[in-house]
Amino acid sequence: MSSDWAWKQADIISRDPAMHGSTFIPIILGSDKTMVSVATGQNNYYPLYLSIGNIRNKVRRAHHNGVVLIAFLAIPHTDKEHASTDAFQQFHCQLFHASLTYILLDLKPGMTKPTIMQFGNGHYRCIVFGLSPYITDYEEQVLLVCIVQGWCVKCLAVRQALDTDALYQSREHAEALIEEFNLKNLRDEYGIVGNIIPFTSGFPHVDIYKLIAPNILHQIIKGSFKDHLVEWVESYLKVMHSTAKANAILDDIDWRIAAIAPFMGLHRFPEGRHFKQWTGNDLKALMKVYLPTIEGHVPAEIVRTFHALLEFTYLVHHNVITEEILVAIEDAINRFHKHREIFRQSGTIQTFSLPRQHAMKHYPDLIHLFGVPNGLCTSITESKHIDAVKDLYQQ
Repeated sequence: MSSDWAWKQADIISRDPAMHGSTFIPIILGSDKTMVSVATGQNNYYPLYLSIGNIRNKVRRAHHNGVVLIAFLAIPHTDKEHASTDAFQQFHCQLFHASLTYILLDLKPGMTKPTIMQFGNGHYRCIVFGLSPYITDYEEQVLLVCIVQGWCVKCLAVRQALDTDALYQSREHAEALIEEFNLKNLRDEYGIVGNIIPFTSGFPHVDIYKLIAPNILHQIIKGSFKDHLVEWVESYLKVMHSTAKANAILDDIDWRIAAIAPFMGLHRFPEGRHFKQWTGNDLKALMKVYLPTIEGHVPAEIVRTFHALLEFTYLVHHNVITEEILVAIEDAINRFHKHREIFRQSGTIQTFSLPRQHAMKHYPDLIHLFGVPNGLCTSITESKHIDAVKDLYQQ
C-alpha cells in the first residue's frame, strides 16, 4: 500500500523520534455475514478477516493465504416483540463495535511504540501497526460509521439529495455535532446515530470515515448494474409499453442472453436473466453480454448509460491506475450521470439518491487515498467463506 493514505500515516508516525526506522503495517479488516445452510435454520455466521497492506493486491486476491480468519462476530437474536426496538438495535450496534475493540486490543500497544517481529526472510524489524481500510458492504459500512441507512458513509450529502456535491465527513465534525444536537436531530438532519461509541474511538490516528474502502462488487456490479440498471430496464419497458408488449421484449432479451455463442471467457445463461441466486462471477459474466441484448429495444441514451457504467467498472478493475486512467474514470462517471437521466425523465424512477450509485463519485479520491480498488473488494472476503466457514461446516 503506497498511496496517499499510507504516506500520511507515515508522516504522523514519524513525528515520534522513537518510531524512526520502523516498518508500518496497515491492518486491513473485512467482515461479511454468510449462510452455510438453508435447510436446518439458524446457520448464519459472521466471520472477521484480516490482511495487511504490505502485500500486493494480487496476493490478497489470489488463494495465497493473504487473508486470514481471525474471529467470528456475534449475531444477537431476540423475540419479534423486541427485535425492532431502539434498545435492541442500540445493543446490537454497540456489541459489534465492542467486539471489534476487544479483538484488536492486542495490536493497540504496537500502534504507539515499535514492536520487534520476525519477517518472512528471517530478519527482525521494528514495526508499527495501524488500522487501515475496512472491507465490507454498504449495510455494514453504515454500522461501522454509525449513520442511518440511506446516507452516504463518506460525505455530508443529504439522504434526499445524494446526487449533489458535498464535503467529506470527519470524526472531528461528527463529534462536534454529537455534542451540540440531541439524538433525534442528529438522525433526522445529519444521519448520525449519536448513542453508539465506534470501535475506532480508542485507537490512535484513526478516522473511521476515512477508512471505508470502495467496494466494486456490491456498489457497482451488484448494486449499480444488477439491482439498478438491469431492473430499471424492465421497469422502463413496462412504463413505455403495454404489459404484453413489455413481456415480449423481456422474453426476447432473455432469448438473446441465452443465445450467446460459446466462447472462451464467456459464461452462458441458458435461462436468460432468471437465475435463482446470482453470484459475483455470474454478474460479471452478465455484464459482458448484456449490452448487445438490449440494443434495439431501448433508446440510445439507455445504451449509453450502460456503456458508461461498464467502462467505469473496467477501468477501476485495473491493477495499475495512472493519472490518465483516473481522468477516464471521471469522464465515465460524468457520462453515466448525464445519460441515466432518461430513467427519471421517463418516470421509471423518481430519484437518484442511491448510496451505491452515489459512491461512484468518491472513487477517484479513494483511489488516490488507497490505491487500486480491486484489492479492497468484498469479493476477496466472500471467496474466503468457502475455506474458512462453509467447508468446515459441512465436515
